[in-house]
Amino acid sequence: MATKAEEQQSQAGRHQEVGHKSLLQSDALYQYILETSVYPREPEPMKELREITAKHPWNLMTTSADEGQFLNMLLKLINAKNTMEIGVYTGYSLLATALALPDDGKILAMDVNRENYELGLPVIQKAGVAHKIDFKEGPAMPFLDELVQDEKNHGSFDFIFVDADKDNYINYHKRLIELVKVGGLIGYDNTLWNGSVVAPPDAPLRKYVRYYRDFVLELNKALAVDPRIEICMLPVGDGITLCRRIK
Repeated sequence: MATKAEEQQSQAGRHQEVGHKSLLQSDALYQYILETSVYPREPEPMKELREITAKHPWNLMTTSADEGQFLNMLLKLINAKNTMEIGVYTGYSLLATALALPDDGKILAMDVNRENYELGLPVIQKAGVAHKIDFKEGPAMPFLDELVQDEKNHGSFDFIFVDADKDNYINYHKRLIELVKVGGLIGYDNTLWNGSVVAPPDAPLRKYVRYYRDFVLELNKALAVDPRIEICMLPVGDGITLCRRIK
């Protein structure tokens, strides 16, 4: 049995950030990453939006700060200009994207809840990047079907980020692979799903984690054998799988 001193030390090392999604076993190590690498370089608008989102009752839905930093750098590395985001919430990852794109860059953003998006919109506007965003309210599938029907949209997106309903990830992939350009990237968020992808069948899991786990596992298996893409699964945030279209 742990001593009182050991329990206090454990609590002291427990990560206290709202929206904490790190898969690292050491919360102290994750805190070190944030305080050493992420927070000192976090743009002021992203910090402001992160703090606003922390007060929202659904704050666990937000993109983690380290993943936001990763996305921002990735978009700059690939010189992305035309992008898409499915699942916006308050817009933290959307803002990370908008700040990375050139002034004439575009983001087609979709979410079923405009109210959450409008919570972060004043920060996005103050950052001077709202003109890059075309927000669509509603389920993404009808918008995607409409895009796919017009061949001029095929291969037109440099980067697509998906952080939405996990039970539709496979359906999204069937459409997005047509819309992203050869050499472009699709990023699927939450592909390690709280680490539950390796949990035994009888593991005690929260109801929503257990429900969506099978959909995440299905996606991971499908991406692993899809000959049209190269993949890289990274333990950033709750796991993100990057898919580079090769044909």
